[in-house]
Amino acid sequence: MEVDNDLDQNLLQQFSCMGTTDKEVLISQLQKLVGNQLNDAGCAFFLDMNNWNLQAAVCSYFDYESPRDKLPFMAFVRDVTIGDGESVPPNTKFIKTWRVQNSGDEQWPPGCCLKFTHGERLGLQDRALVDSLNPGDVTDISVEMTSPEEPGDRKSVV
Repeated sequence: MEVDNDLDQNLLQQFSCMGTTDKEVLISQLQKLVGNQLNDAGCAFFLDMNNWNLQAAVCSYFDYESPRDKLPFMAFVRDVTIGDGESVPPNTKFIKTWRVQNSGDEQWPPGCCLKFTHGERLGLQDRALVDSLNPGDVTDISVEMTSPEEPGDRKSVV
């Protein structure tokens, strides 16, 4: 788990101030530290599993809650519309379509999307949902965009 330095220092300070062996207090502190995601019994489980060491219980909780699923793999196949070097007149709506392939060995789960990450945002939405796709299968993903008012070369990265 990556944590920025301010939060990391804050947690260390909180841990150093907690010199109690009162189990109710430790349960309450663990609940606060994990954002009230656990009930009393859940907190007691993680604390007991770690000999009532609060810091170790927090680490165990976040290790347990870490995603274990493999992330989907995707390969760009080709531009279906508006390829590299092609132009669109200024201030014009157009549909950009990419052909992509599930290059992994597992089916894409529901909710996968192609998401805008940086560059000049040409579409109203920042993501396009993608249907579940079996390994090796290919699909087209389309996004409605509007070209900028000023002519020039542009790139959007997804």
